Amino acid sequence: MIPMPGNIDLTLILPAYNECSSIGSTIDQAFAYFQSRGIHAEIIVAADGTDGTRELVRQKSAGNMDLSAIGHEERSGKGRGVREAVALARGRFVGYADADNKVPFSEYDKIQPYLMQGVEVVTGSRALAESEIERRQPWYRQIGSKGFHQFMQLVVRLPGIHDTQCGFKFFQREAALELFQLQKIDGYMFDVEVLALAHRLGYGIQEVAIRWRDDGDTRLNLVSGNLRNVRDIFAIRASLARLGERRAAAIAAGED
Repeated sequence: MIPMPGNIDLTLILPAYNECSSIGSTIDQAFAYFQSRGIHAEIIVAADGTDGTRELVRQKSAGNMDLSAIGHEERSGKGRGVREAVALARGRFVGYADADNKVPFSEYDKIQPYLMQGVEVVTGSRALAESEIERRQPWYRQIGSKGFHQFMQLVVRLPGIHDTQCGFKFFQREAALELFQLQKIDGYMFDVEVLALAHRLGYGIQEVAIRWRDDGDTRLNLVSGNLRNVRDIFAIRASLARLGERRAAAIAAGED
C-alpha cells in the first residue's frame, strides 16, 4: 500500500552503508536545518551493513514518528535502498542526500523554489559554472568522471544534464512514485536511470548549482565497480527501449 501524504512537507532519504559513526550527527544537522526553515520533514535512513547503523537510528527514533530506518545486512545497493524508501515516503516532496553530508543541507534553499513552482525533478550539480567545489576529488577520479559522462551521454543521451551523479536530488511526490516504480538498477547508476526515465516520460528537470566537498570515500572499486557501471548503463539503454516500445504499443491500442 502506498502511504498517503499528510502534512509532511518533505521526505528526505539518507542512503547509507556502515555509517554508524556519523549518521547520528547527520540526522541532527538535517532536522536542525529543516526546523530552522519551518519545513516539516521526515527522514528515512536506508542503511545496509552490519555495523549497527539501523539499530542506532531506530533507538534515536524513539518517540519521533518522523525518523525511521530500513535496510539489509548485505550490501544491496544505493539504488535499491532509495527505491524501497521512496515507497514509504509521506512527504509532498521526496528527495535523497548522501549520508556523509557531501552537500550541506542548507543547499536545499536553492532546490525548494523550483519544487514550489512545480518542477518535477530538481537535481544538484557540481558541474555548472556557479557550482562551489570546496574539496575536489583526486585527479584520477576527476578524469574518470569526465570519461564516464561522455560514455553515458553516448549510450543513454541526457541532453542538458551536466552531472548525473550528484547525490542531492528532489522530486514532486507523484513523480518520485512513478519513477522509482520503474527504476530497477540497484547500484550507483540508478541516478542515471532515474534522470533518463524522467526525460523519456516528459518530466521537467532542473539542474541547480550546489556547494559540494569530496569526503575521500574510496569504497567504489575502480575496476570492478566501473565494470558494473558500464554494464548497468547498457542495461538502462535496453530498459528505456522496452519502455518506449510499451508506450508506443499503448498509444497504438488507444488509437484503435
